[in-house]
Amino acid sequence: MHVENVEVKTQAAVRPHAAFFRQSGWLMIANIAGGLMTLGVHPLNKGIPDSEYTAFAVLLMVVACMPTIPLQMVFAQQSALALATGRKGQLSGMIRRVWLGTFLIWGAGALLVLFFRDFIIARWQLPGLAGLVVTLPLLLFSFWMPMFSGVMQGKQDFLWIGWSAILGGVFRLGIAAFLVIVLGFGAAGMMGGTLVGVGLTAGIAIWQTRGLWTLRPEPFDWGGLLRQITPLIFGFGACQFMFTSDTLFAKAYFSPDAMKPYAAAGTLSRGLLWLVMPLAAVMFPKLVQANVRSEKSNLFVLVVLGTAVLGLCGMLGLWLVGPVVVKMLYKSGDLSGTMALIPWYAGAMVPLALANVMVNDLMARARFQVVPYMVLLALAYGISLPLILNRFPGRLEVVLQTLGGFNLLLFLICAWFVWGKPGRTAKANAN
Repeated sequence: MHVENVEVKTQAAVRPHAAFFRQSGWLMIANIAGGLMTLGVHPLNKGIPDSEYTAFAVLLMVVACMPTIPLQMVFAQQSALALATGRKGQLSGMIRRVWLGTFLIWGAGALLVLFFRDFIIARWQLPGLAGLVVTLPLLLFSFWMPMFSGVMQGKQDFLWIGWSAILGGVFRLGIAAFLVIVLGFGAAGMMGGTLVGVGLTAGIAIWQTRGLWTLRPEPFDWGGLLRQITPLIFGFGACQFMFTSDTLFAKAYFSPDAMKPYAAAGTLSRGLLWLVMPLAAVMFPKLVQANVRSEKSNLFVLVVLGTAVLGLCGMLGLWLVGPVVVKMLYKSGDLSGTMALIPWYAGAMVPLALANVMVNDLMARARFQVVPYMVLLALAYGISLPLILNRFPGRLEVVLQTLGGFNLLLFLICAWFVWGKPGRTAKANAN
């Protein structure tokens, strides 16, 4: 009898890990497939001027700086909590109100962008207005995609998260190729493909979550909601700022010709983070529900180890096969400049990937004491980088050395709050 009980407990412990590896493995496959389709847009630079491609890279980073990660993680957390506590009606009400709110915020922002369009075009050295106009509806879909993808993540619908990434990548590449090769558009054509891809991903997520947001909405406590989500917004927002803002800083200090290798190195190096992020994405809602139910889980240790191994292997692989990849995707003259930056760029992404896993663990367990330190570090980075660029003009590697140093500090801060500082784990509640 005792042996049978041990076997039952062992099987129960193995099943969650089997599901985790199956789900995270599928998301890795989907991210790689979708990422290859997205990466396939970049060889279109061979048929357009370098100024058009750098404009595309800058506009893409504007989209990347949208609060997509905080939005997705907020909705992942709230969806996981609502499903664990049976409060679907409150979740429906929250989704509808935020959906409307994001549209109103986007509308006001779009009017401001159009009003200051001449200043923006001159500051970012854009070749014209077309790319900026295409970017505006893309920004709206960049609000909605993480919202509803977060709901899918919270209800652990990883199958359709994966398919939406794949289908979005396919349509992004197909439309961009048609607009650039057939119709002769430059940055605007590449952004047009991105618009269709992100729009399709958002549409799939909206459709797949209709069973929740079409429920009769119930009132909920806005004050309690804000107390739950504010630390997530600032914590994940700090991570996203460290991940995306360097290109926007650099673009203001370097010419389009100098930025071409930088944009190429950034595109390839950021792929390391997209490779390992599925591990944390699958872990997060499971830890949220485990925290609510007072269950123990060792998923965090597995995810940290997996992220470290995959990140280091990816970095070494990029150093080794980078020249081949650069020759395939970019012009021959871009090779030396891109490969000179890739070691710095890839090296800066590894501590950020590990910090991202720790932030997911801390936020899922409602250990929010780390958030003020993360925000202060992000502010210090945003203030320091322009000062350093003014001190060392013309040196792109200085941008990446600064980024790498601050990412390492972020990793050390998060590691201290995970392992070194006795954190007070508060249960996430739905009030």
